[in-house]
Amino acid sequence: MYGLVNQAVADLAQTLGGAALWDRVREGAGLQGASFVAMEPYDDEVTGRLVAAASQALGIPAEEVLRAFGRHWVLFTAQEGYGALLSAMGSTLPELLTNLDAMHARITFTMPQLRPPSFGCEEVGPTRLLLRYRSHREGLAPMVVGLLDGLGELLGDPVDVVEVREGPAGGTGTGTDVTFVVDHGAAVARVPA
Repeated sequence: MYGLVNQAVADLAQTLGGAALWDRVREGAGLQGASFVAMEPYDDEVTGRLVAAASQALGIPAEEVLRAFGRHWVLFTAQEGYGALLSAMGSTLPELLTNLDAMHARITFTMPQLRPPSFGCEEVGPTRLLLRYRSHREGLAPMVVGLLDGLGELLGDPVDVVEVREGPAGGTGTGTDVTFVVDHGAAVARVPA
């Protein structure tokens, strides 16, 4: 993953617990004193160690860290200069989700080693979408739920996400292939709390 991802992890840790929490996460990940260059690629294992260390420091499961990070990622990147690109991909949740692969294709011009996931979006009702997420990476489905939370927040269109299917990407036994049902807008307003 690129350093921008690890910078966002640092920003989330500092948002949740200040520099002291970020220092604990970095130390727990064995990255004392490390800083990250946004446009420099890093091994995925570095990000995995940061997530595991954040999970331990916060006393919450890694899945919750990934969901919080996904939400934070959307808001962080919008502030870090990618908001205009996101806006160019659409102004509604269905438009944005349909255009995620096109957005990632554009980003690969500046980040040539990027290995983004793939998304397929199908509208199955006025406020319901099916989102298919495929990635060569395993275990990041909770981050996708957080990304959807963040997009809903950014657009003022609340979401409710349920994972309905998961399997290996492409039937190869590696990677991830997950389908989510995403209710948004008025559908979420009717869901009892």
